[in-house]
Amino acid sequence: MITLDRLVNVLGGYGVRLCGRPETRSAWLRSVAMPESGDHHVAGDLLLAVGTCSIAEAVRWAVAAKAAAVLVRPDALTEDETADEAADEAADEAADEADVEREAAALGDRHGVAVLLADAAVSWSQLAGMVYGLVLESRETASGRGPTDLFALADSLADVIGGAVTIEDRHSRVLAYSRSQQAGDPARLETILARRVPDRLRELFQQQGVLTRLAATDEPVFVPADPGNGLTGRMAVAVRAGRELLGSVWVTCERPLTGAHRHALADGARTVALHLLRSRASADLERQVESDLVIRLLEGSADAATMISRLGLAPRAMRVIAVRATTPDDRHAALLLAFEAATAGFGWSRPGRSALLGDTLYTILPTERAEVAQRWIMALHAELPLRVRVTAGIGAPAEVAELPAGRQEADECLALHESAEPGAVPPAYDESWDDILLRRLRAAARTGRTPARGPVSTLLRYDARHGTRFAATLRAWLETQGDLALAAERLGVHANTVRNRLRKMSELTPLDLGDARQRLAMTIMLAASEEDPHR
Repeated sequence: MITLDRLVNVLGGYGVRLCGRPETRSAWLRSVAMPESGDHHVAGDLLLAVGTCSIAEAVRWAVAAKAAAVLVRPDALTEDETADEAADEAADEAADEADVEREAAALGDRHGVAVLLADAAVSWSQLAGMVYGLVLESRETASGRGPTDLFALADSLADVIGGAVTIEDRHSRVLAYSRSQQAGDPARLETILARRVPDRLRELFQQQGVLTRLAATDEPVFVPADPGNGLTGRMAVAVRAGRELLGSVWVTCERPLTGAHRHALADGARTVALHLLRSRASADLERQVESDLVIRLLEGSADAATMISRLGLAPRAMRVIAVRATTPDDRHAALLLAFEAATAGFGWSRPGRSALLGDTLYTILPTERAEVAQRWIMALHAELPLRVRVTAGIGAPAEVAELPAGRQEADECLALHESAEPGAVPPAYDESWDDILLRRLRAAARTGRTPARGPVSTLLRYDARHGTRFAATLRAWLETQGDLALAAERLGVHANTVRNRLRKMSELTPLDLGDARQRLAMTIMLAASEEDPHR
């Protein structure tokens, strides 16, 4: 089962596009139909119009099949044309494609069917393989991606073994659990409500060596009761594909399982592994397509409007968010966790679209308001373990063509946040452009790209040698627009002290405070030389 929106998002990377009927993107597709040779009387939510002669015929087949959508390869409809006809058509390819899409949209609107047009370069066998895999094997649960029958499997195991079952991923996040709570305990209830194992229990399991043994062996591991943590006894077994740890299955029990119960737990873990592999293959395909499209947008795609459409986003103002997630011991694992959290759930159910690029997670979020982006970052952080540190920056509102500039703005705001005090709100470019400018100026000053001579350079060198505060006095005077009393208040001295310092400064270096251009230049130079308060 999959939504039409998600199917379009994935197949869009292979040249498939939806013509008209945008309201159908939320429709659920639970079955696939393909006409048999000589028999077009089939039924299904999605019809693969193999062998049709025209889009109109494909739509008629879809109506007869009671399908919500039909997939057509329009280029395959004209394979019998002559060479001259093919050459003429190639000359007007762009116009013909537009005509075909208009025809498909009109027919779909008339008959209430969503028409998907596929590129001729993609074979029917490729299309059928992807469609059948996505529609028949994709699942969604309350905890994100994963087969819904994991819950049925958990119930089945609980019935056989007699304990409460929980299925977790490799990061101790809950994927499914058995419905019966009679054999449960407070720790299990807390885990289910939080959708992950609490940190104190993970630390307990780590101290007991449980997690290490799960990572190293396929044999079930017994965990003794710990009333202080609300924990009755339980057994856990690793869910593994080859040598890769995918997750674990936990079942409550008073003593170690033996005999048929132990075998049932081990067999259940192998079945869970198959489900998780199928689910991950589908999820990874969607993530790959989404990431590729997002990266092309951030790098300046020539066809940005098409990229946005394939991502299922409206062409409106958006913000680029740059995120880094780190832990003291492993920065890469934390970043992958953040990427998984940002892309959890189907595309239509998420406001943004994300990609991993280097050591940064980028998300395109449709919003003009900085606080919406900040709330998105906070929600992402809440999905990660407590030990993960998240820093982020937010670009200014940008149209589709401005997303590359939005990425640069987000990167600069990310650098600001990384040097800020812990707990600081992630900065947005339109609210922090002055800090960004000063940061650029200071970077230029550190590389020697500011004048080595001039009033400000002279005063800074004199202060360094003699311990005076001439540069600070000049800065206060300029910032207060020549108000001696206010400048003196900022410096904590008498107004006459400021006046005397200005006189001594004019003896050291030409200081034309009456020239507006020189005052501006000195203000910039002082800002560039000032120690960055965020560093």
